[in-house]
Amino acid sequence: MKTYFVAFWNLENLFDIENSPRRSEKLQRAIGQDLARWGENQLALKISQLASIIKLMNNGLGPDILGVCEIENKHVLERLVAALATLNRNYAIAHADTNDQRGIDVAIIYDANQVVVEQGNIDPNNPGVIKDLIFNHFVMRRTATRDILQVNFITLAENERIVTVVNHWPSRSGGASESEGYRMIAGETLAYFHERVMEMYSNDTPVIAMGDFNDEPFNVSLVQYALSLRSKTKVSNAKNSCFYNLMWDILEEANGSFYFDNLPNMLDQFLVNKNLIKKDSKVSVKENTVKINKFPIMESNGKYPSPIPYGGMGKAINPNGFSDHFPISVEIEVK
Repeated sequence: MKTYFVAFWNLENLFDIENSPRRSEKLQRAIGQDLARWGENQLALKISQLASIIKLMNNGLGPDILGVCEIENKHVLERLVAALATLNRNYAIAHADTNDQRGIDVAIIYDANQVVVEQGNIDPNNPGVIKDLIFNHFVMRRTATRDILQVNFITLAENERIVTVVNHWPSRSGGASESEGYRMIAGETLAYFHERVMEMYSNDTPVIAMGDFNDEPFNVSLVQYALSLRSKTKVSNAKNSCFYNLMWDILEEANGSFYFDNLPNMLDQFLVNKNLIKKDSKVSVKENTVKINKFPIMESNGKYPSPIPYGGMGKAINPNGFSDHFPISVEIEVK
């Protein structure tokens, strides 16, 4: 039996430098003012700070699979991977550009010595090239789109498929209730493509969804639209493709991945389908391994110690900061 360490982290505005040639003119007009004085030194320190935390994960071994959000492009991801070189991992990147109005994407960094992206059919636009099974599922809204990134992984040791879905749902800016409808749309989109995965492959396909959902496990967008439930029994017996929300296992008053006014919110979550919680599953969640990675170096003072943000995008930069979210992690066992 082999164990895979899976993590997710909202990296808080990991943007390319001001006036980057890798940014479109349209996006530069939209966010250019917020990137004022965001130069090479600020970006390099941000990446160094993030890398220092990632290196602490998994008892200093680093994650096998790391989902991330709030990154602008593949360039900054490549620089982050380069900063992780001392882990002696063969990290690769699964990423697709989106049309988000702020230019923020989701992506996955993974150890290609542990898992590989499943390959599909020949790309009709590139004869002789076999397509990787990476899918962008767009969440439409009036002001912009955000994507849900699906990557089909194959474990090298056991040749087992694990479908991984990374999310960054619309924010609560403008008010939680006023923006709730957008997250309901995102939840419905996730549930639809979860069902399509089960139809396309098999009913025993393990699916893990992770991300910053900008809602808590008990909110309508997750429960009624993403079909993310609290009961393992209901998920295991449901006719629909439901998720079990792993964060219920650690949800308590003083526990959160994001803090607003120094109060904890569980916005970053892992959702798993029935095939990861059944006792006879080949691929399953290892019991009691889901956690919020609250390393002391990244915690502030206060009644509820919150993550120390790095800042940027118009906010003051704290050179001792990291991100405004804590990373979360879970271990997956493959027989």
